[in-house]
Amino acid sequence: MDCESYNVGNVAKNAMQYETLGEARKRELLQYLAEYLIEESELHGRALPPVAAEVVRDGLTSAAAEKLWLAFRSLANVRPSWPAPAEFLAAQDELLQGLIAEAGIATLADTTASPVDPRLRLWRGDITTLAVDAIVNAANSKLLGCFIPGHHCIDNAIHTFAGMQLRLVCDELMRAQGHDEPVGRAQVTSAFNLPSRFVVHTVGPQVPTGEPTAAQEEQLASCYRASLDAAAAAGVASLAFCCISTGEFRFPRERAARIAVGEVRAWLARDERIERVVFNVFGDEDERVYREVLG
Repeated sequence: MDCESYNVGNVAKNAMQYETLGEARKRELLQYLAEYLIEESELHGRALPPVAAEVVRDGLTSAAAEKLWLAFRSLANVRPSWPAPAEFLAAQDELLQGLIAEAGIATLADTTASPVDPRLRLWRGDITTLAVDAIVNAANSKLLGCFIPGHHCIDNAIHTFAGMQLRLVCDELMRAQGHDEPVGRAQVTSAFNLPSRFVVHTVGPQVPTGEPTAAQEEQLASCYRASLDAAAAAGVASLAFCCISTGEFRFPRERAARIAVGEVRAWLARDERIERVVFNVFGDEDERVYREVLG
C-alpha cells in the first residue's frame, strides 16, 4: 500500500482544526499566560527564569511578542506538575495550536519512502508539527519533561507544545508506578495539543564516553521494540521515531540509526498492526545517515 492510499483518517486529529492566530490575538494570549505564570511563581516564592525576570523588569505591556513567548515557555518548562484553571488551559491550547498551525503541519504525504520498504519513511523537520498517530519522545527517567528553561532537546519541545497537561498526566503515571522509568521501556499518553494522537515516551541509554557497550546497544534496541509494542497496543497505525539517545545522551548517530532501522524492520516482519514508521531527523548528519541506512 503506497502513501497516497494510506487512510489518513487513522490520524485522529484533523490538521484543519489548527488555525493560525492574528498578531494581536497571539500577543493577548501570551501576555495573559505569562502574567498568570509570573504571579503564580511569585505566590509560591519561586525564582523566575532569566527571560521572565527581564519581562517583569521591562514591563509586560512593552515586551515584544517573541520575548513574551520565551518568558511563557521558560515558565512552563520549570513549572511543577500543578493543576491549572480551565481558563488558563483554554488560552494555552489556543496559543499552542495557533503556533503549530503557523509553523505548518506535515503529514505522511510529506515523508519520503524507503526504496527498499515503503512502510519505512524519512522526514526532516520538527516532530511537534507531524500529524501521525503517535510520535516517540526521548524522555528522561522522571518522564516529566525537560525542566531547563527553553532547552532545545526534543523532550522540552514535545512537552512545551503538547501543553501543561502532558506533564500532569506523566506525573500521574509516575506516581502510580512508584519508581523512575527504566531504560528501554515505553509508556503511552495523549498528545494533547500536538497534531499526533499519542506520545510514546521511552528512556534511552546514556553514553557519556560516546562509545556504547553491548548492553547499551541492547537497551537502545529495546527502546524501539517497546515503543512499537506500546504503540500497537494503543491502536496506532503510523508512528514517528525521533533519534533516541543521539543528542544529550551521546549515542553515536550511525550506530543508533542502524539499530533503529534494524529493530523496526524485524518488528514489522512479525507484526502488521503498524502500517507506517517514520524516522524523524532534524540535522544534515542524521538525514545523511538515515538515507544511507534506509537504502
